[in-house]
Amino acid sequence: PLAWGAVLGFSRSSRPLNPARLPPWLVEETFTIDEVSEVLNGLQAVVHGEVESELINTAYTNVLLLRQLFSQAEKWYLKLQTDISELENRELLEQVAEFEKAEFISSNKKPIIDNIRPKLAPLNEGGAAELLNKEILRLQEENEKLKSRLKATETQATNALDEKSKLEKALQDLQLDQGNQKDFVKAQDLSDLENTVAALKSEFQKTLNDQTENQKSLEENLATAKHDLLRVQEQLSMAEKELEKKFQQTAAYRNMKEILTKKNDQIKDLRKRLAKYEPED
Repeated sequence: PLAWGAVLGFSRSSRPLNPARLPPWLVEETFTIDEVSEVLNGLQAVVHGEVESELINTAYTNVLLLRQLFSQAEKWYLKLQTDISELENRELLEQVAEFEKAEFISSNKKPIIDNIRPKLAPLNEGGAAELLNKEILRLQEENEKLKSRLKATETQATNALDEKSKLEKALQDLQLDQGNQKDFVKAQDLSDLENTVAALKSEFQKTLNDQTENQKSLEENLATAKHDLLRVQEQLSMAEKELEKKFQQTAAYRNMKEILTKKNDQIKDLRKRLAKYEPED
């Protein structure tokens, strides 16, 4: 049998434990090898469960941080890009480790240090970001107006073409009626009918010319509206790129990136430590 105090590294001069707070099976002064093995296996299972729980919690925390970052990017119409190679950058990993060490040391000091520690500036909508946001909203409203104008112009052009088709059909029907009634009318009535047809032809030609000019004007307006739409879309794209550039230069973005790198390093370290406690097959 082995002494339980020797297994856990305690000497007889160590601070005595209160037996009332220990499980009944730990009150014994000696244990067999099988009992020690069973206790150590139990401790290994507990440590394994705690480490696994911490890893899962760390992964969930990273997901929540990414969700906040993506929500802000979606609000500001940003396109985020990631560089996976930075996760293996030893220099950055060492910087994260130094940062974690400094934070751990400062957390053990007096609480008054937390009061004088500088805080990060909140991410607000003032300054250039606010102006860019307003410009984006203005360009979007102008884009919608141009789309409405374009739709109205296309509707007018369609109506003009329909009216032109109706007038041509009416003329054809009139000429057909004239040919069918030519043998039944008198010479004077025929002359009057021809004059009426000539007047209708003249009026139709005039209407047709007016419709042609109107159609040309509508087509020019349509082309102008399309050019304006393309110009507004280009301005909107430039504003989005400028806003994305501004956001990536903020301290909040850099700090978020450093935090994510630190969490990934912690996960790698915990996995290595966990592998030491897992039994080999």
